[in-house]
Amino acid sequence: MSDTREKFATQVNSELLADLRGLAKDEGRQLQALVEEAIEGLLEQRKQSKARPHVMTAYKASHARFGSLYKKLAE
Repeated sequence: MSDTREKFATQVNSELLADLRGLAKDEGRQLQALVEEAIEGLLEQRKQSKARPHVMTAYKASHARFGSLYKKLAE
C-alpha cells in the first residue's frame, strides 16, 4: 500500500465522531489513523466475504451437473 496521502471530506454522525475522537485521545493516536484503520478493516472484511471466482465457477458447474440431486437431498 502506498504512503501517499489524499485529503477528502465527508460527513458522519456527530455522536460517532465524538466517540471516535475520544478513542483517539484515549489511545494517544491521531484521528486519521483510526479512520484509516477502520477503512482498511471494512475493505478487508468485504473482500473476504466474496467468493473467489474459481470457487464460484466450480459451484456453478457442480450445480449444473447435480442440481436435481441437491434439490432431492434438501427435501
